[in-house]
Amino acid sequence: MPSYTYLAREAGSGREIRSNIDAASEQAAVAALLNRNLLVVSIQEKIGKKGRTSGGKVGLADLVVFTRQLATMIDAGLAMVQSLQALAEQTTNKVMRDVLRDVCTRVEGGDSFSQALMKHPKVFIKLYVSMVDAGEKGGLLAEVLSRLATYLESTARLRKKVKSAMMYPTAVTVIAIGVTIFLLVKVVPVFGEIYSGFGAKLPGPTQFLISISNVLKSYILFILPAMGLAVYGWFFYIKTKPGREFWDRTRIRLPIFGPIAHKICLARFTRTLASLIRSGVPILEVLNIVANTCGNVVMEKAVRVAASDIERGEGISTAIGKHPIFPSMIIRMMTAGEQTGKIDAMLERVADFLDEEIETTLSGLTSLIEPLLIVFLGVVVGGIVICMFLPIFKMSEIINPPRK
Repeated sequence: MPSYTYLAREAGSGREIRSNIDAASEQAAVAALLNRNLLVVSIQEKIGKKGRTSGGKVGLADLVVFTRQLATMIDAGLAMVQSLQALAEQTTNKVMRDVLRDVCTRVEGGDSFSQALMKHPKVFIKLYVSMVDAGEKGGLLAEVLSRLATYLESTARLRKKVKSAMMYPTAVTVIAIGVTIFLLVKVVPVFGEIYSGFGAKLPGPTQFLISISNVLKSYILFILPAMGLAVYGWFFYIKTKPGREFWDRTRIRLPIFGPIAHKICLARFTRTLASLIRSGVPILEVLNIVANTCGNVVMEKAVRVAASDIERGEGISTAIGKHPIFPSMIIRMMTAGEQTGKIDAMLERVADFLDEEIETTLSGLTSLIEPLLIVFLGVVVGGIVICMFLPIFKMSEIINPPRK
């Protein structure tokens, strides 16, 4: 139940009282205070630092299940409050349960469903709230919730594909780094001590590897924290505005992974745009939401400029087509959609096509990366082994160096 901070005066003495009260709504809180003979001077709902959610996160999978089940219940004719109570009781996520109970309380107190969702921005993003609001105003809440669940399922499926595709190369790379450090710190020094007793000059690659091993062994307590700080510094930098702009501009131009990152942003852009337009959200609000959710600063700036052009009377495809980050295929599909009045269907097809392309590219990339990583690991480990056994192959030259 929401909590309110109030400043009131006693009707008889005029003494000021500042305290808190729990109530279903602000009107209920004021009525409760009047029953105590308190005249309310000011009242405000208590909120957290970053929103009205007490803490924790709600996973995308939980949100998908909630949206799909709520759409089914509403379509079956159940009342909103009854549906929310049932979903709050059956969810296993504590944060989601608390959020749904609060939303249910607000709806019982007279708020609309979208207004209640708006109080929890960490769980329900602006896109979610806007689509629900459009569905409520158009009397198509169940249909809009079903579309929203489909959109969230597509987003979750794409995210899962990308994560699973990157998991194998990341694991192999980490293992390769760990094995290399182990060999340099533990194995190479043993060979170095053996070869030092020969009193002869070692082959260049072997001497170079022993020198690297000595440096790493002597300064490993400084090198590893420095590497950790470098990684932390990089992630901190790309969270800043200039760092994010630099990284978003750079990552879509990378040789192999750039096209994939670009297509992921385009798929998110087209699917979000299609879902919002189909739900009846005003076009300028649609573009503002899409700009915040496309996931790339370059694309975000392009969408905001396009929104200004559309506000001045230009068509959507014309305004979007001015920016080279959007391929001509998308622009042509949007133009055809505007001409036929089915731009949402065209954008949905583009999003499906991009998802298929991303899946195909990721599958091919995974198949290509596996042998490349095996070769890389073999070259690194095999190179170290060859460098350490090279003196053995030239043992006669080391023990009996040629006389000049």
